[in-house]
Amino acid sequence: MKDAFGLPQSLLVLGGTSEIALATVRRLVARRTRTVWLAGRPSPGLDTAAEQLRGLGAEVRTVAFDALDPESHEAALGKVFAEGDIDLVLLAFGILGDQAHDEREPLNAVRVAQTNYTGAVSAGLVAARSLQAQGHGSLVVLSSVAGERARRANFIYGSSKAGLDAFAQGLGDALHGTGVHVMVVRPGFVRSRMTEGMEEAPLATTPEAVATAIELGLRRRSETVWVPGALRVVMSALRHLPRTVFRRLPV
Repeated sequence: MKDAFGLPQSLLVLGGTSEIALATVRRLVARRTRTVWLAGRPSPGLDTAAEQLRGLGAEVRTVAFDALDPESHEAALGKVFAEGDIDLVLLAFGILGDQAHDEREPLNAVRVAQTNYTGAVSAGLVAARSLQAQGHGSLVVLSSVAGERARRANFIYGSSKAGLDAFAQGLGDALHGTGVHVMVVRPGFVRSRMTEGMEEAPLATTPEAVATAIELGLRRRSETVWVPGALRVVMSALRHLPRTVFRRLPV
């Protein structure tokens, strides 16, 4: 069960090698979390992440999970929930893709959409049902400010995150009053392996800063978290700009 501050004693990460997710887990283990499940494709990276968290004092187990195989999600997550209650599910998988390349190779664009949206819909619904069955818990969904308004530079990724964001908001409304809390996290540009080599956007942040915001959001039982917070105002303005103006912006 969660502690008096709303922080989890047990958690499941969907996307177990995500830098943001692992920064969040490290922060929560330093507080109270003791049981951690890392779900992802079996790999040395997943094993290394598990060992590092064990070194911090957590009991860590891994489970095979593939976002692109929705038919396996119920069995994979069922294995975790069969071992005991999970206080927090962190949905953190996703791929950025290569916009210029993916426009020329539609199947690559489809893979971005299937990973970021279709896979998340499947895993999110399975996780939500399990949380609801146990009567408590939080589902934290890593969205992106890219989903607020499609930009020429990354509209394939942005559209997948827009779908994910809308899905997570609707799921939160559907679960209101059930004891299950859904929180959507909208980071801006995050300095990570995924963005290495890319030109840094204004108001760039780090996995550790996102982790801090997630912890605060859990304590407050927030429904939406922007990282950094100033992006909420910036994106509100950009979202309402006329398209003729928006097209001329260097974004």
